[in-house]
Amino acid sequence: MSKRLGDTATLRERLRREAAYVADELIADALFLADGLDKPLLLEGPAGVGKTELAKAAATLTGARLLRLQCHEGLDEAKALYEWNYKKQLLRIQADDGRSWEETEANIFTEDFLLERPLLAAIRSPDPVVLLIDEVDRVEVETEALLLEVLSDFQVSIPELGTVTARQAPLVVLTSNATRELSEALRRRCLYLHLDYPDAERERQIIELRVPDIKPALAAQAARAVHAMRGLDLRKPPSIAEAVDWARSLVLLGVTELDSPAVTRTLPVLFKNQPDRERAITELDLTNAAP
Repeated sequence: MSKRLGDTATLRERLRREAAYVADELIADALFLADGLDKPLLLEGPAGVGKTELAKAAATLTGARLLRLQCHEGLDEAKALYEWNYKKQLLRIQADDGRSWEETEANIFTEDFLLERPLLAAIRSPDPVVLLIDEVDRVEVETEALLLEVLSDFQVSIPELGTVTARQAPLVVLTSNATRELSEALRRRCLYLHLDYPDAERERQIIELRVPDIKPALAAQAARAVHAMRGLDLRKPPSIAEAVDWARSLVLLGVTELDSPAVTRTLPVLFKNQPDRERAITELDLTNAAP
């Protein structure tokens, strides 16, 4: 039994029931082990396969606060870890006019002037936390060193305040769209799971769970259709969220049987660029139904 997620035998059912997340056995086991071993879980795979949603589901199951660090080019310590409130420090310096610099310095580098960012907030939190480091492959290689200190010992060094150690280890989930190769040092500190698009059966379960008004037959048809669409040579295959939105659209339009006109009417939900739309129309033989 892991510390926060309970019994592995019931984890898949709890993910479905409490967080509306349909997990296979491999996903559930990886999450369970990451929690039990206090190891970050690195989820790698295409965009839109449910990596971020798994972190949100873990937060729901554990009742923990979700802290999200959205990675991007140019991410630095001030945005990821902490920074000092310079405006407030300047006001304090002006108010302390006449004191020695040693006295002033001791007054401005204190907790009152510290601005927490997601990494430091996760470490210092007295309550359970799920730390989501999203799209870690978007940061520069140099920035990974900042993450390594946190993920190695769950501690952070602040020169003015000393070393801050986690009161309790957060459950850490990193996601990567594999746009660049991550360092071996980062990978060694994590459990690893590759997530891909679900097969038609699992997608049907997701659709039925997220769109309770849909008829089972239509859900199965929609799942098979999306699975076939992802097999086309597309710039951006439909994500799971887009498949769910598509199923909702079919229900809203009163569709009971998936046919060419129904698919054509709802293409804007699935395809967000013209080349993909045109390829779908051609490959799925929707030419006569296309407006």
